[in-house]
Amino acid sequence: MDLLKITCWILIFIIVYTYVGYGILLFAIIKIRRFFKIGKKTIIDDSYQPEVTLFIAAYNEKEYVAAKMKNTLSLDYPKDKLHIIWVTDGSNDGTPDLLKEYPNTTVHHLDERNGKIGAMNRGMEFVKTPIVIFSDANTNLGKESIKRIVQLFSNPKVGCVSGEKRIIDKESDVASGAGEGLYWKYESTLKKWDAELYSVVGAAGELFAIRTALYRHVEKDTILDDFIISLRVAQDGYTIQYDPEAYAIETASANVKEELKRKIRISAGGIQSIVRLKSLLNIFKYGTLSFQYISHRVLRWSLTPLCLVLMIPVLTILALQEGLFSLSIYTLFFWLQILFYAAALLGWFLENRETRIKILFIPYYFFIMNLSVVLGFFRYINNTQSVNWERSKRAN
Repeated sequence: MDLLKITCWILIFIIVYTYVGYGILLFAIIKIRRFFKIGKKTIIDDSYQPEVTLFIAAYNEKEYVAAKMKNTLSLDYPKDKLHIIWVTDGSNDGTPDLLKEYPNTTVHHLDERNGKIGAMNRGMEFVKTPIVIFSDANTNLGKESIKRIVQLFSNPKVGCVSGEKRIIDKESDVASGAGEGLYWKYESTLKKWDAELYSVVGAAGELFAIRTALYRHVEKDTILDDFIISLRVAQDGYTIQYDPEAYAIETASANVKEELKRKIRISAGGIQSIVRLKSLLNIFKYGTLSFQYISHRVLRWSLTPLCLVLMIPVLTILALQEGLFSLSIYTLFFWLQILFYAAALLGWFLENRETRIKILFIPYYFFIMNLSVVLGFFRYINNTQSVNWERSKRAN
């Protein structure tokens, strides 16, 4: 029984550290570094404005072309220094033809569909500027986003810059919108602290940039292109920085089914990324970067969901042993676990009903997030995850 109790505490530690503890530890480290003025303040050159390429890989995005181009042409960056490239491999809805109507826009189209990473690998051959900025067709960028991203590259140690993904926050929302919005707000905070400590661990595909010279062709079956590309830049000794005021905004997934589909794909890609970036697990070689990578990403995509599954039988056995209505700490944990899954069940019941009490959806979204890791793991090992991107339906 002692072994079971030890196992219980190990599982609790891993779960709490992954979702709360790392954030607390990161905050404490940042505060201590600020107090003792450890680390040099980064000097940003506001006048740094090299030529840049806005790179958009798209598949059948006809309905978003007008809004995306209107947004792009209104961005606060010198027009003569902003090059726009669309790569529309496989699009057969008229997207390439629509784009030809816009000035300063180059379209590279192939009838064959090779997935997003295939389009990116091919399209990068046409990028001639020192910095390339990747963005999705269905997102709008903040007016100063490009300018703010580029300024961070005035520091030669910066090899990649991640913008922020923002979910349109409605007064009332369904489970997918409320959960996704709250999750990204928390992620944004962690990214700010990660960047201040050393480096962000992965960029958001909706908006990120790299030094063009650092781009390496990515394996054609890669699922999370943004994650692999950005972390390989970090492996080369550069940092990934983050500016929350450089943002891409989009609506949440239309419903939990669509969000689950998206997260299963991300989870399958996460497992694939851990395998391909296994050298980053070597903390003796990569130091702080490995610590951040393991704490912020690896545990979420591997060990922690398994710990959540194991907690169910472990706490059940301990609670039965101690007495279901005793004052034992293990019994308390057992009932808290029951309460959590009951709250997740309530979230499922309210799934498609709009509510202003968005905290009701946190347990459900957390459950869906970890369920997607388990399903994504099996999809990865069975090699059933397609590299071709399938856009999730978004809320209106």
